[in-house]
Amino acid sequence: MHSSNSDSAVNSSWLERYFKIQERGSSVRRELIAGLTTFLAMVYSVIVVPSMLGKAGFDAGSVFIATCLIAAFGSLLMGLWANLPMAIGCAISLTAFTAFSLVLGQHMSIPVTLGAIFLMGVVFTLVTVTGIRQWVLTNLPRGIAHGTGIGIGLFLLLIAANNVSLIVGNTGGGLPVKLGDVSSLPVVATIIGLAATIGLEKRRVPGGILLVIIVLSVFGLVFDPSVKFSGIFALPDLTSEHSLFGKLDILGALNPVVLPIVLALVMTAIFDATGTIRAVAGQANLLDKEDNIINGGKALTADSVSSMFAGLVGGAPAAVYIESAAGTAAGGKTGLTATLVGVLFLLLIFLAPLSYLVPAYATAPALMYVGLLMLSNVTKLDFNDKVDAMAGLTCAVFIVLSCNIVTGIMLGFATLVIGRICSGEWRKIKPGVLLITIGLVVFYVGGWAI
Repeated sequence: MHSSNSDSAVNSSWLERYFKIQERGSSVRRELIAGLTTFLAMVYSVIVVPSMLGKAGFDAGSVFIATCLIAAFGSLLMGLWANLPMAIGCAISLTAFTAFSLVLGQHMSIPVTLGAIFLMGVVFTLVTVTGIRQWVLTNLPRGIAHGTGIGIGLFLLLIAANNVSLIVGNTGGGLPVKLGDVSSLPVVATIIGLAATIGLEKRRVPGGILLVIIVLSVFGLVFDPSVKFSGIFALPDLTSEHSLFGKLDILGALNPVVLPIVLALVMTAIFDATGTIRAVAGQANLLDKEDNIINGGKALTADSVSSMFAGLVGGAPAAVYIESAAGTAAGGKTGLTATLVGVLFLLLIFLAPLSYLVPAYATAPALMYVGLLMLSNVTKLDFNDKVDAMAGLTCAVFIVLSCNIVTGIMLGFATLVIGRICSGEWRKIKPGVLLITIGLVVFYVGGWAI
């Protein structure tokens, strides 16, 4: 008995030292709860990504395995190397672009598409390693940095509300969205789940967010006929002739017709992922005195290298998941959170049937709660500098209205620069901010935006 206690003390002290857990004001237990929370908040990706790419002719079974491998690789890299509580997975926005724009829209073959994703990862890594991406991050005006956090919060609320059909598209005339069926089981479960999450978090119940996800999943299994238990284990078929492992065509992607698409992917990833990393780090208080992200360079590199890996294994481009904020809301502050996410995604390759036991309404309250938390960035806007604050709010509002993080950032930058000129504060415009604004506006006016 005594020796097992001392063993666990040694293990925990090794974990404490490696991940600097106490130094960042956390505990091993809190980190593990945060990791499980993040994993459950983003596990839907293993269902959504294969179904999207499946519509474009990818083999859904192979994409399932690739999606798990990409999330495992990226999250382990982020956890063990960058020591940050951010999980990486196939970016839903870039998955949609890959399936509907590249393969179905531009009629690119799947190997060339994977080659383009790999090249995007290479260029993205070069941009990161040469410091261009860090320069973009440093030149992100404070208002727009906080505005991105607010906008992503609103975006998360919209995604979660749409996932359970609380807010649905309006096919008739009038406004683009409308209220769904408020009396449906998913909507009622989501609203009660959100209220319960807020209450439990107020009481500081450890793992409150996770508790709600588990309770709603069990509720679904008992009362919802669409949630079916279909086993626990399933051996993955890694040798299938449909496997896309290593099937990328890099030479095909070097075609002059494809290169602008690679650059559009890079531009999108730079601002989308950089904005997300900044927002999650800000929420977890992982910013230094200069407002820069702790280990920011490593975080950005882990993110871009994961996209290269995605091209190799046959999946969609990778990015830091904004759902990581569910884990940081549950108290995650170190790489142990991301490491656990990575390990769980590796296990999921063998536990595929279990992923279908977590219905959308089980994770929607967590995403909504995180979205609401991120709206607190409004208090960080400096309304004494009206142009900066308003540019931040412009960025926030248009992220959710356009359903695109980069569009919001572009409009925020444009508002900031034109606003500074019109208010006679043109001396406050940093050369870097001007360069980024011109780059983003040309990117959109030229029609290269995704």
